[in-house]
Amino acid sequence: MSPVTNRTWQNWAGNQQATPRRVQTPGTTDEVAAAVRAAADDGLTVRMPGTGHSFTGAAVAEGVLLRPTGLTAVRSVDTASGLVTVEAGLPLHALNRLLDEHGLALANMGDIQEQTVAGALQTATHGTGRDSAGLASQVVALELVLADGTVVTCSRKERPDLFDAARAGLGAFGIVTAVTWQTIPAFLLHAREVPMRWDEVLARLDEFDTANEHFEFYWFPHTEGCLTKRNNRVEGPAEPLPRFKHWLDDRFLSNTVFGAVNQVTHLVPATTPFVNGISAKALGARTYTDTSYKVFTSPRTVRFKEQEYAIPREELVPALRELRSLFARKDWRISFPIEVRVLPQEDAWLSMAHGRHSAFIAVHVFHRDSHHEYFRGVEDIMTALNGRPHWGKLHTRDAAYLEKVYSRFGDVQALRDELDPDRRFANPYTRRVFGD
Repeated sequence: MSPVTNRTWQNWAGNQQATPRRVQTPGTTDEVAAAVRAAADDGLTVRMPGTGHSFTGAAVAEGVLLRPTGLTAVRSVDTASGLVTVEAGLPLHALNRLLDEHGLALANMGDIQEQTVAGALQTATHGTGRDSAGLASQVVALELVLADGTVVTCSRKERPDLFDAARAGLGAFGIVTAVTWQTIPAFLLHAREVPMRWDEVLARLDEFDTANEHFEFYWFPHTEGCLTKRNNRVEGPAEPLPRFKHWLDDRFLSNTVFGAVNQVTHLVPATTPFVNGISAKALGARTYTDTSYKVFTSPRTVRFKEQEYAIPREELVPALRELRSLFARKDWRISFPIEVRVLPQEDAWLSMAHGRHSAFIAVHVFHRDSHHEYFRGVEDIMTALNGRPHWGKLHTRDAAYLEKVYSRFGDVQALRDELDPDRRFANPYTRRVFGD
């Protein structure tokens, strides 16, 4: 196991930092187990972060930080069953390419693919879907190293309680070293992106949700402008965006220009409503057909901070109207669009969509802007509706609140007490959200 001399760590957004006591890069599951046992001997906690795309302190390591870069092997690919087992540190973009090479795909995913497979899974990364749920619902087995250094496998048949808790377990039940995915045959998505006004989007939300396999929209604050996105499977042929159009829209306008815009609004907040009006008009209608993961995901180079809540689907329109009225009452200047997605219910105990059809509302700010008042105001709306915060995105909730909105939260705490009584896998964030 190779040592790392630079112990400083920070997340992608730059709002979380840590200087662990030591850093190691295990290359095998056995080396992870040895590191856990050594940490216990030294009275240290141990965490294995992914690529740092969480905005919360979920990945912060105070004692031993295990870098995932040595655990990227592909263990097996079974094209007949669709079962694919990969190690925890494999990036999602590498998994997507691997699956595509074998004529396979994930049924649904979020909009970035830079995370490790374990990091994305442990924070319940989800995407949007009418019938297809998030990553936690596409996993059939996990390999974990427990707090005593033993290696176990869990699934719906083998240690099912551990499987249900650990699929989105924030690393609190064990260090995930390998994930077995239930993939499906590769497919094409037809993407249709259409600007619309706020009133039309809200009036047609149920229609869009019902008629499309994957629907989401963005609202540009301080304007009437929204961008709707409808993605549906088609037989083909593929008709991807021309290379220049892809560069212009997804690289230049959505990243380079958007980054420059946020530098301006950061320095001169009063320009935000005017700039948002231009942004809403700049992203015009477009359609294209491409490999599923190329439609699901987009490059994200402008750094930001984010909060996201899952609420009951039936509360979505009232929540959006209340959110917009909050903008009318506050002197906010928010340059980032607000993202709205939907998801069917999931059975992983700590999925934000556990046991209920859910809508997700995500708010963002430029990474150099203050987020506290804005996020607090939005959070008040969401928690009044029994909202569940995304585990990897900024929120102020603790165990006293979370036990009220998760029906299996008591089982989560009991299993954690059983498997990790000494809190070998704890950090400040897990202590807050799980109660100690």
